[in-house]
Amino acid sequence: MKINLVHLAQRPAPIRLGCFILILLLVWLPFAVPIYLLIADANLVSILTIVLLYVEFIILLKLWGKYIYKKPHILRVYGLEITRRNGIELLSGFVMGIINIFILFGVESYFGWLFWQQPNISLIKVILEGLIVGFGVGFAEELLFRGWLLNELQKDYSPRVALWTNAITFAALHFIKPLAAIIHTLPQFPALVLLGLTQVWGKRWRGGRLGLPIGLHGGLVCGYYIINVGGLIKYSGKVPDWIIGVNQNPLQGVMGVLFMSVLALWMRGRQRV
Repeated sequence: MKINLVHLAQRPAPIRLGCFILILLLVWLPFAVPIYLLIADANLVSILTIVLLYVEFIILLKLWGKYIYKKPHILRVYGLEITRRNGIELLSGFVMGIINIFILFGVESYFGWLFWQQPNISLIKVILEGLIVGFGVGFAEELLFRGWLLNELQKDYSPRVALWTNAITFAALHFIKPLAAIIHTLPQFPALVLLGLTQVWGKRWRGGRLGLPIGLHGGLVCGYYIINVGGLIKYSGKVPDWIIGVNQNPLQGVMGVLFMSVLALWMRGRQRV
């Protein structure tokens, strides 16, 4: 068995990635199928199965590191370390994400493309929900894409190939959904690729730590959640949707792509400092 595991560690990245995903699904399905069959509430089913999948993902990561790579603290290798520096970078990234979201909508407000309004529900409740959602999504997606996946890619490929493969994979996997939903949200693909590039550059800038990427991702999600769910804006209709965002999603508009491009270029420049 040890020979097989050592052999797997030396196999090409696509084989390693495929084996990891296959094992994860084989462990997840026996628990997920009863949930789908026994629970009628679709939202609850989605939450339970996703949480279960991610818990098993983290457990498998630790086993993967211990038995495949002989590294019992593999999460540290991925950049998930509990240190003061990583914590400061997480908070600074979070603030950066929040500021960027409000700058985007602030610019659109300046041009008269939208108006600010009073929230239609408790703002404190929305902010707390936004914090939970933001940090949850940031942690989950960054450990997956800029932690595990990027590490596996960098073992076999050049930094440039790993960068672009990671960013495109990150964007593409957001479209695992029905065809109608894919077509409906397809305009956000370029912005998601830019976000993926930004996060890899951010991690490299910070010496391989995940604090900044998690914080930045979480801040972007949290800021948009507060504005969107809180009903803080109303579009004026003065410009086409393709400018401000199709379906009122800023990632699906020219302005969203423009702002993500600026953030990506800034982060790319910082990684060379």
